[in-house]
Amino acid sequence: MYGKLEMKMTHRPTTAALATLIILQAIMLMALFADVAPHPPAAVAPFGIGPFIGVAISAAAAALILDPSTRSGAASAVIAGVLALVSFGPQKYVDAQFPLIWPAVITAQIAIITIFAQAVQQFRPGPETRLC
Repeated sequence: MYGKLEMKMTHRPTTAALATLIILQAIMLMALFADVAPHPPAAVAPFGIGPFIGVAISAAAAALILDPSTRSGAASAVIAGVLALVSFGPQKYVDAQFPLIWPAVITAQIAIITIFAQAVQQFRPGPETRLC
C-alpha cells in the first residue's frame, strides 16, 4: 500500500527500540538542562554530555529515517545502540544514582539488546548470497 515507505513488520522491534532510546535520552537531556535530579553530569573527561546526548538522539533518528530493514538503517541502529551504552550501559549498575535511575537503565538495555539482535538477523547472508 505504501510502497517503499512501508516498513517490514519484522523490523518493528528495532523501530520501537530506537523510539525508546530517543525518548529516554530526550528526557535525560531535559533533566540535565532543568537541573532536576537525577540527571547526568554536565561533562565527563572527553566531552560535554549535552552535545553527546544530542549525537546519540540524532543517530537513533537517522536509523529510523534510513529504515532498520535496510543494511544502512541496521548499521545506523547499531551505532545508536553503542552510543546509548554510554548513558545506559552496564557501568550504571555501580553508579551511586542507580537506585534512582534503574527503570531507565534496564529499559534502555532491553532496547539496545533488541537493536543488536535484530541487526544480526539483518546482516546474516540470505540463501541467495551464501557461498556454500
